[in-house]
Amino acid sequence: MSELIRKQLYITKQQEQLLKKKSATYNISEAEIVREALDSHTLAVSYPRKFEEKWLEERKFIEEKRKGSKSNLPKKRWKRDDLYDR
Repeated sequence: MSELIRKQLYITKQQEQLLKKKSATYNISEAEIVREALDSHTLAVSYPRKFEEKWLEERKFIEEKRKGSKSNLPKKRWKRDDLYDR
């Protein structure tokens, strides 16, 4: 088994009861059930990739706006210190 790292988490009383029941039924530790559930869930659900295409579209849009915005801005005719004289 690979190196284990201690984590602490909160579960509901119902989840605790179910965890204890499954642990007794299958004669494995509660921690092993949690690890297996975590592995199963993370393999089934891919959070970062779910919206990756949308984020890439957004990034492209932002980069295009940044490129175009520099030439469209009026020339600045004031200095930062001018703002403090008011």
